Amino acid sequence: MKKIIFITILCIITGCKNQTIDWITLFDGKTVSGMRGYKMDRFPWDAWTIEDGSLKTIPGGKSVDIISIEIYSDFELELEWKLPSGGNSGIFYFATEEGHSIWQSAPEMQVLDNTAHHDRLRLVTSAGSLYDLIAPSEDVVKPIGEFNQVKIISWKNHIEHWLNGKKILEYEYDSPAFKKLILNSKFKDMPNFAKASSGRIGLQGDHGEVWYRNIRIRKLKL
Repeated sequence: MKKIIFITILCIITGCKNQTIDWITLFDGKTVSGMRGYKMDRFPWDAWTIEDGSLKTIPGGKSVDIISIEIYSDFELELEWKLPSGGNSGIFYFATEEGHSIWQSAPEMQVLDNTAHHDRLRLVTSAGSLYDLIAPSEDVVKPIGEFNQVKIISWKNHIEHWLNGKKILEYEYDSPAFKKLILNSKFKDMPNFAKASSGRIGLQGDHGEVWYRNIRIRKLKL
């Protein structure tokens, strides 16, 4: 049954069933569309700026995570990121605004300098990981100064993390195995963590300088 589902979703993504699923562009290099600050009704331009076609945090500015205005359940997200030496950020999904911080509710794909940041010392907090829960299968991060390509797919509670063209992890969201991982993690005492089956996409802006570009998402459906 699972194989049939994934054949179906591959057809959706590649168009083999001639079904068009429109991409929603959240950032095209010039304009931010459909995003706002976490727990804000506006985009935080005092924390983020546009530079050379990238959406980036402002050094010394306010520290604000940004989230999509729209809520997503089954989706394909694509974007690119780069960091300075020692940099750290994150890409969130299924985010709600129940806690004071986005990471209290949303699973995170780690964005990290795997050569200098201390989180590299644990595979479950290295670049591409499901933060503090599942390690990537391999390290495919590009050198500092180069952009890394991300794809995250959510389909009927099956989640995949892709980095630079490689699928580096997959898991079943809300499964007994996933819940067991949470019980052995820093999130075990957070009542809202990974409870929502749909939510907002988020980008971490409170861990220093980071660049994001070509941010787009599309909903998946049969």
